[in-house]
Formats: sequence, C-alpha cells, structure tokens
Amino acid sequence: MTARPEQQEGAAEAAPTSSGAGVAEAFMTAFRHHPAGVAIITADPGDGPVALTVSSLISVSATPPTVAFSLSDNSSSAGVVRRAETVVVHFVRRSDMDLARLCATGGKDRFGPDVRWARLETGEPYYPGIGLWFRAAIRGRFAVPGACLVSAELLEVSPDALTSHRDDPLIYANRAWHGLKPIADAGRAPLLLWPDDSATF
Repeated sequence: MTARPEQQEGAAEAAPTSSGAGVAEAFMTAFRHHPAGVAIITADPGDGPVALTVSSLISVSATPPTVAFSLSDNSSSAGVVRRAETVVVHFVRRSDMDLARLCATGGKDRFGPDVRWARLETGEPYYPGIGLWFRAAIRGRFAVPGACLVSAELLEVSPDALTSHRDDPLIYANRAWHGLKPIADAGRAPLLLWPDDSATF
C-alpha cells in the first residue's frame, strides 16, 4: 500500500496558514513595515489641478520607460487623477517632506498662494521646486476592489534631472517619514538585481 504524503519518511511538514481576517491583518502589518519611496502625482483632467502623495510607485519597464502606482477609491484627488490622460510624477527627497505631507493631507489646498507650482507647456500642473519629475501618459487602468492600478509611460523629464541632487530620498514606513543612510559595510560591490532577478534597476 502506498503511504500518504504526510506519512512518507522525510516528507516536508506543511506550514500552518491563516485565511480571511488573519491574511488581511498580516497584509497591513507587512506593508506597514515595508519601506517605500515617496512620490507626488499631479494632474488636471480639465476641471482644476490636483495632487496626491503615493508610496506605491514602482518601475514596470525600461523600454519604454513605464511606471505604475495605485489610487485609492477613498481619495477624491485619486478619482480626479484617474480621469486624467497625463500626469506628472515627482520623485520626492527629504527636503520636499513638507510638500509631500501637504499632498497627503485631506482638505488642504495643494495649489494655494503659499505653494510654489506652475504648469508645463502642455498644461499639466507641477512643482518646480522638486528637481526630478517626469511627464507621463496614462497607458492602462486596472480596477480592483477599493483601488485602481494605473500604468503610465514616461514621456519627458525635468531639465536638471541628470544634475539635480538625488541623494537622501524620502521613505515612508510604519506610518512615518524616514530618511536613509548607508550601511556601515556597504563598501562592497553593489548587488545588481536587474534584469535577471527582479523588476528593480
């Protein structure tokens, strides 16, 4: 008689699992402690400029250069961005933290008289004080319960993108803003993950 898998000698023991509410709670805890870079998305689909701060920006492809980010159904600004055909994606540094906080706070005027902003020749609102930004065209929208995943192709880049100071990124983790500092033994050759092992480059 053939032994069942759990009775075979040396068989791997199945890991205990959880489902339902346990998965949701673990998901929130895991991503709360999963550091993410911060970006600001601005857009104007025709009824006024909007801006929001996201920590969901990811690279998707280098050819053509494409990014993706998620928009919550609970955000009124996200609903406006969702209707736009083009956006501006700002890569935020620690020095931009006040602006990132402003764009993350509901009910605030993100284009008020005390905020430095302008429009590109193509009409999109943007924050010229942030050194690295891209004008991007929305290429796809994928609705999921409670949110929408948006992909966008990068079309233009800020004039000083290659010379602007890009150190000291702003990081969001565990509901707080953070900076980064080098690891003490990081003098070794960097570990390159692109293109063989990951979608990061």
